[in-house]
Amino acid sequence: MKRFYVASSFRNIVNVRYVAQILESKGYINTYDWTQNASARDAGTVTLGDLRSVGQHERDAVTGADVVVILLPGGKGTHVELGMAIALGRRTILHPPDEVINNFETNSTFYHLPELEKCHGTLDDLLAMIVGREVTVAPV
Repeated sequence: MKRFYVASSFRNIVNVRYVAQILESKGYINTYDWTQNASARDAGTVTLGDLRSVGQHERDAVTGADVVVILLPGGKGTHVELGMAIALGRRTILHPPDEVINNFETNSTFYHLPELEKCHGTLDDLLAMIVGREVTVAPV
């Protein structure tokens, strides 16, 4: 099974949807599409219960993914998801839009762990990197 999760911020929603759409067209399964939450966020109708539910879905999505894609820049949640993916031993690919990971004011020490894969190219380069090397992990 080819399961994926894309973590990022609402600022990158177009890119997240693009990556997800292409992977789904190639038979991959999105473990959670958090971009569907954008309308409630924009309307200002999100409650603490909603946040709890989304957090549970996102936790389960990272746990259930074979590959976790981190599109930078990301928000607080993105970095929590990055930590979870590393801790769970998931294949994790970091995609910065520029040299964010080399800027000491914007990077994180976790961006430089050897188990992370980095793609500095286009989104299509990122997709080729994902599809070109599939790894399936055992559920936790």
